[in-house]
Amino acid sequence: MFEYIGAIHVHSAFSDGSGQADEIAGLANEVGLDYLILTDHNTLRALKEGFEGWYGNTLLLVGCEINDKENKNHYLAFGTDKTFSTRIPAAEYVRLVKEDGGIGFLAHPHEKRQHMKEHPPYPWTEWQIEDFTGIEIWNHMSEWMENLTEQNKYQNFMHPLKSIIAPPKETLKVWDELNQKRRVVGIGGIDAHAHKQSVLGFMEVEVFPYKVLFKSIRTHILTDEKLEKSADNGNLEKNKKILLSALENGRCFFANSYHGDARGFRLFAEYDGAVFNMGDELNFKGSFKLKISVPHGENEIRLIRNGEEYRTINKNESEICISESGAYRAEVYNNKNAWIFSNHIRAHLIN
Repeated sequence: MFEYIGAIHVHSAFSDGSGQADEIAGLANEVGLDYLILTDHNTLRALKEGFEGWYGNTLLLVGCEINDKENKNHYLAFGTDKTFSTRIPAAEYVRLVKEDGGIGFLAHPHEKRQHMKEHPPYPWTEWQIEDFTGIEIWNHMSEWMENLTEQNKYQNFMHPLKSIIAPPKETLKVWDELNQKRRVVGIGGIDAHAHKQSVLGFMEVEVFPYKVLFKSIRTHILTDEKLEKSADNGNLEKNKKILLSALENGRCFFANSYHGDARGFRLFAEYDGAVFNMGDELNFKGSFKLKISVPHGENEIRLIRNGEEYRTINKNESEICISESGAYRAEVYNNKNAWIFSNHIRAHLIN
């Protein structure tokens, strides 16, 4: 499979970010990202004005972040060329995105911060909805803001990458529960804005430059087809379909690249001569093999089944014989730091 590494959930000057779309894509290219998905609030101006396409070796795609009239239930919508009113309820815009052929992810669903009145939490509350594709499990900016205190604020401003610890346990729990019923894809996002703040009344400083956050939480997408780069973006729609289809089907994992390059991580199952990748569902008799491969380092792999730790592995290559039904995923800890989180493989024992 082909592996593409990129950043999801990025804002430009078309909403509340500070950078221009093409400039942001250029920065992503400098960092070495394969793709970038822009998600400005309730607008697709970057799409309408023709910013999608290749910037060096980085493919820029344009989605949007939708919210309801209470500024809650934020939804990352990809693969649609329509925008939707903030006056309609979440159930309606989630349904409309799906009907338009798009996919969508619940953004920062369990935000709880209360210590910043100017930046209230924007949680997801409409959990009865079932038309969403997946969930943004790990959001850099959301975690950074929730962890901020008077004691650590200067340290966190100076070293924003060090302050990110792990996805919220509540989000992981809900994700595991949902995957016991149906496929719900997990992604990581950075929620980059590159806000600019005035210092000492005359000097402007960019808080969390895009290039810094591009080195944080990345989503690795695995595809069966190779992206085709062209100077005139002639293969844009094909390339977009390749990436978004892989995301929709859970062929992805997310990692905090601050703790190391996660390129090459794999989780897959083998049964009866067939291979089942992340996002797949398999029916088996007796048992199947689950294989895990981590690219480098001294790591602890935690195999999770139905939300519970099933086995701990302390080597980078492992083959496990599984004889129980369940939704299986892996977490990798590098030097005790949360590093890689896979999507699920859903297995069903049949008689």
